[in-house]
Amino acid sequence: MTNILLAEDQTLVRQGLKLMIEVDEEFQVTGEASNGKEAIELCEKQSFDVVILDIRMPEMNGLEAGRKIRERWPDVIILMLTTFNDEEYALEALKYKANGYLLKDGDAEVLNRSIKSALEGGLVIEDHVAAKVMPALMKDQTEKVEINESLTERELDIIACIGQGMNNQEIAAKLFLSVGTVKNQISIILDKLDLRDRTQIAIYSLERNLKR
Repeated sequence: MTNILLAEDQTLVRQGLKLMIEVDEEFQVTGEASNGKEAIELCEKQSFDVVILDIRMPEMNGLEAGRKIRERWPDVIILMLTTFNDEEYALEALKYKANGYLLKDGDAEVLNRSIKSALEGGLVIEDHVAAKVMPALMKDQTEKVEINESLTERELDIIACIGQGMNNQEIAAKLFLSVGTVKNQISIILDKLDLRDRTQIAIYSLERNLKR
């Protein structure tokens, strides 16, 4: 069972999202919060596999809460939720290593598929949000677009796949590798590029417009 914390200030919206999430028998919303401060307090009391945060909440917004949660609980999956199709929010969320950025108007199937993808190591960004994020990431990056020469062709393939939001299983299928090999390659890539996690790999890929 995947334990999920859901932070959303509008009670009816939160209840609706909970019902949508729990359509999947693998998911259970075991914590509910109406602002970022409450979300952090819940994380202090119990363990969650996934934290879903609305971006706009009173007292403490989702971006600030997500940043604090990432610092204190680095292994938790963090997904940002909003009605606003604004690339600035997505960029800010990616900077502190959120695992995804979702829009509230998605249906239960899309929402739960996104949660599963994030749990499997994917970077979840709605297509039309990604279309705006990519140019923004690349803007004014002329001094940072070099590609590390120590990267192999296979490693570049994997980086490009991560930049497209693929999880480990999807990468393995596309490149005809085992999931274990993909995980090992990602560890090597993180070491070579001195990065902390796959979200930073995705940003590395987007900044360099890697397409394989």
